[in-house]
Amino acid sequence: MFLNKKLIVATLIGAVLGAGGLSFFKSYDDTNQNSANDSAQKKPLYWVAPMDSNYRRDKPGKSPMGMDLIPVYEDATSSDDAGPGAIKISPNVVNNLGVRTAKVEMKPMQTEISTVGYVQYDEDKLIHIHPRVEGWIERLYVKAAGDPVEKNQPLYTLYSPQLVNAQEELLIALKRNETSLIAAAKERLKALQLSSQFIAELERSRKVQQNITFNSPQAGVVDGLNIREGFYVKPGTTLLSIGVLDQVWVEAEVFERDAGLVQQGLPVSMKLDYLPGKQWTGAVDYIYPTLDSKNRTLRVRLKFDNADYQLKPNMFAQITIHTSQGGNALLVPKEAVIRTGKQDRVVLALGEGQFKSIAVTLGREGADNIEILSGLNQDDKVVTSAQFLIDSESSKSSDFKRMTHDEVPNSIWMQGEINSVMAAHRMVNITHQAAEAWDWPAMTMDFDVAESVDIKALEAGQSLHFEVSKKNGNGFEITGVHIMDKPEIPSATVSGVVNAIDRRSRILNISRGPIDKWNREAATMDFHVADDIDLSNIAASDKVTFTFEVRDDLTITNISHDNDVQQHSSVDHSSH
Repeated sequence: MFLNKKLIVATLIGAVLGAGGLSFFKSYDDTNQNSANDSAQKKPLYWVAPMDSNYRRDKPGKSPMGMDLIPVYEDATSSDDAGPGAIKISPNVVNNLGVRTAKVEMKPMQTEISTVGYVQYDEDKLIHIHPRVEGWIERLYVKAAGDPVEKNQPLYTLYSPQLVNAQEELLIALKRNETSLIAAAKERLKALQLSSQFIAELERSRKVQQNITFNSPQAGVVDGLNIREGFYVKPGTTLLSIGVLDQVWVEAEVFERDAGLVQQGLPVSMKLDYLPGKQWTGAVDYIYPTLDSKNRTLRVRLKFDNADYQLKPNMFAQITIHTSQGGNALLVPKEAVIRTGKQDRVVLALGEGQFKSIAVTLGREGADNIEILSGLNQDDKVVTSAQFLIDSESSKSSDFKRMTHDEVPNSIWMQGEINSVMAAHRMVNITHQAAEAWDWPAMTMDFDVAESVDIKALEAGQSLHFEVSKKNGNGFEITGVHIMDKPEIPSATVSGVVNAIDRRSRILNISRGPIDKWNREAATMDFHVADDIDLSNIAASDKVTFTFEVRDDLTITNISHDNDVQQHSSVDHSSH
């Protein structure tokens, strides 16, 4: 039995060794065969990092970013028949790099201008109501801004001694039966906004009305209700406004570079965040004659139908203006163009693995394509991905001069938006657009602020142009700013009762009243008090009226005891 076990084990070991030997010899033969094939091929001149052509090694390896080095063969540096700057890349490298190409096409250019706008009343149909005489509001039929009104609906009742006198003058003229006096008295009543029906009834009844009701001249909604019952009004008082929402205006801003593309009557599409998936169509109604001096934009007025009243004044809208540019143009995809700030280039695909970087002259820019004025012909093929690496290798022997280090500017202007301000450290966090002169992509980063720049003028939410300069050492700093717009800080004025005071932290706990304009109910909450407000005269249980702003926290900017503002008790502070 023991011998049988030994025999079995020996047989198994022999089988394993036999299989291993076969595998070894097969591997050996394959290796020798591959080595023979490799020796028949041309050897690489060097290996280069995919993202940095200056990182070269004499053998395979990894780049500083952990990517495999790419071999460069002798054929890749020879110009063949394509002239200087042409390189040749093996098919497997082309596949690994994910090189894609697109054909240069001659077709109509479709340009779309994307911008933002704000919904407004149609001011052609916006009516402001003013009295023609002095008097007192005896009754008010509309109670709040936003109330709908119909044409000829009563708005308010006015008592005015002047209106009483004007009626008596007509009655006196009627008693004397003097035609000229009667006509003059009627014309005066009409000038004081009394209707023909009212004058006819006065002539029939011969009774003076002390209180006269005035009606709405059109249907719409109330905007800016500035009166309450008992108010004393004068001709200069704007009582209320009545706007129509069947059609609305949208005011948009277009950058100066696109101003020449905008024409009256162009079709426009609009989207709003609060109704995703819904789109409105309208047209360019008016182009304002001047540019905004602060942000260098052109105001454009758009018109949209609003039969269902879904568009409401002051809504934020995303606008697309569809421009029409007749005639065909030579177009390439936008991603194919390499911009350096000094020169625009594309990588031309010559076929059979050959590529060449060439300079081009750009024309108009559309949503997806760019017009080529010179440098390319129709049906040429350009590289739309991995072109930066190919351009870097091609430009070493190209027939145009690359930018040198000395030509890179020490300072550039960029556009961005401030995310936060760290005044104590003289730093700001900005999301900026791409800087082609320094080959910076669009990104968010921190910048030091030079002493020559007033950091107090910088606020979170601002859009601005800013100058970035290289420091003598390492790093960058902002040396100039041009603020395009300042953020609007929401604020409200409301009454309440102080519950508790933390003078050290400058925090008040207040039970406030409702805020109508924000549709907020009464609530108890903490408010931070601005540094310029004296808290020494504020105590718990005080009834106060205060104004606060919505910043990083709720900050009180003005506060007073209700005793100081009793004369204003009739005013609805929440609408301020």
